[in-house]
Amino acid sequence: MAIEFQRTVPIFRIFSLEKAREFYLDFLGFKVDWEHRFEPHAPVFMQVSRDGLVLHLSEHFGDGTPGSIAYVYMKGVRELHRELNDKKYRHLRPGLQQQEWGMTELGVVDPFNNRITFGERTAQMSD
Repeated sequence: MAIEFQRTVPIFRIFSLEKAREFYLDFLGFKVDWEHRFEPHAPVFMQVSRDGLVLHLSEHFGDGTPGSIAYVYMKGVRELHRELNDKKYRHLRPGLQQQEWGMTELGVVDPFNNRITFGERTAQMSD
């Protein structure tokens, strides 16, 4: 059988389910696919997604390190920028950055210092 890689799912460490929901669901527009706890008061491990982008969020000690980074290649970064800023989220108003290597990027930082950069190729790389 041939080797086939299917997808990558980053795991971000979180410390507050309430703050994670506010950021990932209310602000970024993800939905909860599933949540798991070993018992009612145990830490949560959950999957959130939006349009094919999947993230795992974990309260478990040792699952990920606060301050992790994910780079997401996408189309529609300007529309995402407009959508996010129209929400007037009190903790973050992300900007767009045009990189010299031809990417337009939008960076967000969650309440746990995990960072996601959304990037869209918008120009050819300069020599």
